[in-house]
Amino acid sequence: MSRVLAVDDDRQLLRALRITLRAAGHEVVTAADGCTALREAAAEHPDVVVLDLGLPDLDGTEVLAGLRPWFTGPVLVLSARADSRDKVDALDAGADDYVTKPFDMGELLARLRALLRRGPAAADDPVVSTGHFTIDLAARRVTVDGAVARLTPTEWGLLSELVRAPGRLVSQRQLLQAVWGPAYEKETNYLRVYMAQLRRKLEPDPAHPRYLQTEPGMGYRFTP
Repeated sequence: MSRVLAVDDDRQLLRALRITLRAAGHEVVTAADGCTALREAAAEHPDVVVLDLGLPDLDGTEVLAGLRPWFTGPVLVLSARADSRDKVDALDAGADDYVTKPFDMGELLARLRALLRRGPAAADDPVVSTGHFTIDLAARRVTVDGAVARLTPTEWGLLSELVRAPGRLVSQRQLLQAVWGPAYEKETNYLRVYMAQLRRKLEPDPAHPRYLQTEPGMGYRFTP
């Protein structure tokens, strides 16, 4: 049995999804807004997420941004937005498939089966702890000695990219593309500035970083 998190603010559609997915043998968790979706994903560890883009509090791409630093399972976007640009944006943000409303339930189930055949989601823990700070990827929150560290969106983007690959080198190019976009691939000075800011906020000794390490000329590494 697979666990599906269905996210949609249309209560009638959400009820139909719950009934159909349960009839197909899935366990179903539902959410009617983006913040609830992120909480349920962290608490319930679904195998797959069915996600509407037009939510009342967060755009679906923002929910994807909150999921992708730690959730490795497939995400199927379900949206009334039929423009190709919306589809490209959702896929670039981390969606695995895109179904346009109105849709056929049989097709939706078939697409879910195809996504689930790719393999089960890894049971990643959205909370990463070090000896000095804790990162809650689902809540997008960092605490240092129990106090919340206030990170800018750019600092958070950089940190989450590194935390997704603990112990592994993340290249300068990969970080620049992920956080700033393809047009900034050569702006390595951005990385130096923002990494220094992160170290001042998180490292016990920013001049001698223990957790956010530099590989000169290559990239950076997060060592928990």
